[in-house]
Order: sequence, then structure tokens, then C-alpha cells
Amino acid sequence: MIPPGIISADGHVCEPPNCYIDYIDPKFRDRAPTVMEQPDGTEAFVVPGMKRPVALGFVDGAGFGVRERNRRARTMKFSDVRPAGYIGRERLPFMDTDGLAAEIIYASIGMGLAMHRDNEYKDACMKAYNRWLADMCADAPERIFGLAQTAILSVDSAIEDFTKAKEMGMVGIMMPGDAIHEDYDHPDYDALWECAVDLDLPICFHILTSRNGSINAPTRGHKLNNFLGIIRAIQDVVGMMTLGGVFERHPGLKLVVAESDVGWLPHYMYRMDHAARINAVDGILPGLSKLPSEYIRSNVWGTFQDDLTAYHTFGLMDHSRLLWASDFPHTDSTWPKSRQLIEEQASHLTEEQKQDVFRNNVAGVFNLPAGDASWRMETATAAA
Repeated sequence: MIPPGIISADGHVCEPPNCYIDYIDPKFRDRAPTVMEQPDGTEAFVVPGMKRPVALGFVDGAGFGVRERNRRARTMKFSDVRPAGYIGRERLPFMDTDGLAAEIIYASIGMGLAMHRDNEYKDACMKAYNRWLADMCADAPERIFGLAQTAILSVDSAIEDFTKAKEMGMVGIMMPGDAIHEDYDHPDYDALWECAVDLDLPICFHILTSRNGSINAPTRGHKLNNFLGIIRAIQDVVGMMTLGGVFERHPGLKLVVAESDVGWLPHYMYRMDHAARINAVDGILPGLSKLPSEYIRSNVWGTFQDDLTAYHTFGLMDHSRLLWASDFPHTDSTWPKSRQLIEEQASHLTEEQKQDVFRNNVAGVFNLPAGDASWRMETATAAA
């Protein structure tokens, strides 16, 4: 049973050098992703087939100011990465500092792998990651809950991946943003979505897992414009699944969009309904039986960390779809000041609303053993 406290809907690992080498199919071992020294003397994660190494400072940057993070990045080696990023029991004190009772765990290097163009290689890496992650989560099974990855080489192979993930104790599936065959609203995927419903596994789309939402995508003007635009790929997923009739055909399917904030979603729902109304009688598009926003209300959840606007959407959308997250140990994480930020941004919420946003909602969508433990701020503070 998860102890009292906040449940973060989006935390990450910092995959260790042996994550892929030790767990991958032997035929891929000689080119498995691993940590390698760079020309400047630092170390970075290198994935064959990907143009740029993944800087370790980006993956393990929570709690460092800009100057300290930049200084650290100039000399960083894997030995500088905090073990909390890859050892379950080492993560617990960091969670306690932030008042976190539990976390949902996403990949880090796996985000880039989701965009890899060698599909067989991507599949082998993701299977290796799942094996490694299961071992990490076993360190603290009542507090750390993993999401498996799948390359979806085919619908049949993906069904096998979903089934295996459930057997391994994973609570959801981290999906590539780009489909290999057609797109995810194509009827060919219906059997997979039926499987997800039968297994009660949410399908999860994280930012930076599709090529049109890459951090390296072309940018207009200032480079930070890219950061501001990466949620567009997530919006495309929501629109594609909704307007493509996926939720009409599979009303029990759970879609979680991660680290893309939530404040934009009510306007997106309103604009989608507006488009439907000017293109179809009563706004009911072919293949759908209700307005697009109604599917989003019933089938889509979103994670956020520092998004003040999210707490002011309750009159426009169901707050049971809001999932707070800390994003530890990434640079965009609110750790170690999550409770202070929550107190500042969510002070106007009722205790019941806080209980939902910071604990019950994520426990519900991922079927976590949260029981009746209260979230209350004093409880979260005591947990630290």
C-alpha cells in the first residue's frame, strides 16, 4: 500500500551504462546504447543511429540553478549522476524530501529512442529497458511504478508487449509519438486498443517522443521558441485520437499525455468543438456520436508540474483529469521545492480538490494501491 503523501504522475530514470548492454538481446549487444567519453572530456549517453549524444546534465539536473547546472555540465561524468536516478532504494530519500509517497516512472534515453528510425533496434532497446526497469522498481514496489516501452513493430507484437508489461507489474505503456504503420487512429490498431482496455493499461505519450516535437526541430526566432512549441506534438496526438474515432470505438481506453502542461487543454477542447460545429450538423462529425470535447473529458488525462493555469481550469474541464508531477530528476523538475510551489499555486483549492490532483487522480488512472490515505499538506510535510 502506498503511504500517505503526494503521488507524482511523471518521474524519470537516468538509465545507467549497463541498462541496455546487460539486458539487450545478445545480437544487438555490440551496438547497445551506453555512456561514452566525449571529445571535451565529459561523458554522455551515445545511441548508435542518433545524431547527438544525450548530455547527462539534462537528464540529472533537478535542484541545480542555471549557473551550477552549466558548470556541472562542463565536466560531468556518469559518476556525477545521483544514484537516485537509477537505483530504487536511493530514490526514496529524494522522494521523502519532496513529500512524495510514490512516482510513475518514464524513461529518459528512451524518449530519444522513441524516434529512432531503425525499428528493430528500437524494439530491442525498449525490451532491454523494460527488463532493467522491472528490477529497479522491485527495490521499492510500494512507491515506484514503471511504464513499459514498446516500439509497436506490429499490432500483434505490441499486444505481446502489453501483455508482458502487465505480467512484469508495469502500470502503463510509454508510446512512441510516431507510428510505424499508418497512424494510431487507423482501424488496424483497434485490436491493440482493445488489449489496452482489457488489461486496463493506460497508453502514455510523453513530450519529446515524436520527430515533429523534437528538441532539435527547426525553430523560428529564439531557440526557446522550440521549448514553447514541443507540446504541439502532444496536441496532435489528442486531436488525432479524438477526431479519428478511437475513443468512440474504445470508450474505455485511457490516454495520458505527459509533461505537456494542462492549461491549454480547455481552449483546445473548445476550439475542436468550434471546428466540428462549422463542419457538421450539430457538431457531430462522421464516425463520432458526440462533440470532440466530450471524448477528451472522458478519455484523456494530462500531467503538469509548474503550470499555474492548470489550477484555474476547473470550471472548464473535469479536474479529475489533472495529474500533478515533479519530473525528477530532469532539469524542468520542481524538486526539491515541490511542496512550496504547490502551496503557492494551489492554495485556493479545497482539500478534496488537492486530494484528487495530488494523489487520487493518478492512483485512479494507473490503478495504484493508494487506499484511503490523505494527501493533506501537513501529511506531505511530515513525510519528509
